Order: sequence, then C-alpha cells, then structure tokens
Amino acid sequence: MINIALPKGRLGEKVYKLFAAAGYEFAGMLDNSRRLVFENKELDMRCFWVKPFDVPVYVERGTADIGAAGKDILMERSPDVYELLDLKAGACRMAVAARNDFREDTEKILRVATEFPNIARSYYSGLGREIDIITLRGSLELAPVLGLSDVIVDIVETGTTLRENNLSVLTYIADLSARLIANKAAYKFKGEVIDEIMRRLER
Repeated sequence: MINIALPKGRLGEKVYKLFAAAGYEFAGMLDNSRRLVFENKELDMRCFWVKPFDVPVYVERGTADIGAAGKDILMERSPDVYELLDLKAGACRMAVAARNDFREDTEKILRVATEFPNIARSYYSGLGREIDIITLRGSLELAPVLGLSDVIVDIVETGTTLRENNLSVLTYIADLSARLIANKAAYKFKGEVIDEIMRRLER
C-alpha cells in the first residue's frame, strides 16, 4: 500500500485535486467532515490529512511514503527526504518586509520577527548580518508596526496585508510552492509506483 500525506487546508485541497485529476481519487476527501484517513482499495492506496508542518515528519519517519509539503516548510525543517516534483500549487514567495519609512542602521543588531527562524537565520548569515530573531505565530505584520521588530521574514502572496499595514517588501528570499516529497526507503522499494504517480502528476 502507498501512503500519502497531504496538508490540511487550502493548499492540501489544491494538491488533492491534482491527485484526483491524475486518477488518484479517495471518496470523501473533500467532504466537510472530521475524517482524516481515506482508502482506495482498488488503487491499494491510503491518503490522510495532517497539519502542513507535520507532512515532512510523516514522510521522513516512513508513516507516509510520499507527501505534499510547501517549500517554505522544507526550507525551515530540512527533512531527510527526496524532493521529487514542483507541484506548482500555492505559489507565493518568502520575503523580508518592513515599514515604509524603515531605514536600516547597519551598526545595530537587526530585529527580525518571523515564523521561520531557520530560514531567517540562514538568509542573514549569508549576508554576514547580525540579527535578533523573534519567533512569532501569526500576525507578523504587527511586529514592526508596534516596534517589536525592525523587519519580518514571512510568506507573501498578493502583498495586500503588507500594504494595508503600511509595510512593503525589501527583498525576496525564495519562490515557494507545494512539492512532492518521498521517504528515501520507500522510494528504494516502491520507486516504480512512486515514479508513475509523479509522471501522472506532471501530466
């Protein structure tokens, strides 16, 4: 049996529609219920919803053979998995943003609010910039507005929330989208099936 982990939420629903279009359907997946596990016995596959940040954990540990995870989560967690395919769903970008009147003082430690401390640390380390990371969960735009941080490192889709809070993008760090990932041992033993899934998703 092939086990597939998909992220709960809008991104997961987009990815599931790709799977369904490729011929991998699971009855009830998009029903408004609390069920988490779905099987297609004809395909010998099982699909389950997990929190987006947990998808790489399920795949790395082998509970799932394959999964779909945002590139942001893969960059942040660096799981020991194979990244097989850009699914091109949920396209957005990781960016540094600040108040419109922000002027950086390179003599001072830069205060960075983010939900992605490893990405922020890696980016600024590459610039040789000393930073103070403030890890927050949600509403990052508030941090520079209220003076908690100088900048934020966050996902930007349309930029509307930034503009409405008098913030703007200083620079983009990476392009993001959902990626198909595979457990390394599973790929070794179930590679033919996983490759077929990948080919169908590409088409």
